[in-house]
Amino acid sequence: MMNRAAILSSLGAMICAVSLLVTELARAATPPPSSSPGSTTTTPAAVPAAKSPLRYRPDRFAGRAGTYYRLVWGVDSLSVKWAESGEVIRFSYRILDADKARELQNKKAEPSLIDPKAGVSLVVPSLEQVGSLRQSTDAEAGKSYWMAFSNKGRLVKRGDHVIVVVGQFRADGLVVD
Repeated sequence: MMNRAAILSSLGAMICAVSLLVTELARAATPPPSSSPGSTTTTPAAVPAAKSPLRYRPDRFAGRAGTYYRLVWGVDSLSVKWAESGEVIRFSYRILDADKARELQNKKAEPSLIDPKAGVSLVVPSLEQVGSLRQSTDAEAGKSYWMAFSNKGRLVKRGDHVIVVVGQFRADGLVVD
């Protein structure tokens, strides 16, 4: 049987070992501090080089906005994409409830994409032989739909926060990808 002093000594050594292990794990999980482009930093030989950095992807909606669009308007997966070298901004969405999303498919409602930063309001162009560049067929649950806004002059840029308005429907704070 071990005496009390030997037990306390080995227990103390185990606590120290565990605390060192936790400290090293926390240090490995913490990203290195960012540096300015002109400065040089050296990496310790024991730490392997990091893979290429991942691009920051903000959440589509802050807080409960996604739930709001699902419950009130019957849509989700709202996205705004910079397309055709920036000449077109494509807004797409998926319909969950056809009755609630009827306003988005209304042919009489004129959609617009507003960029407060650029101070512009884009419209869906209508071409002679093609018609309006939007899907305005009867809404079906589970299907995705889109509309294309003309961005002549490329005033709306990637990363801009925009507002899409179609009749009574309004989606604020969408980020252009």
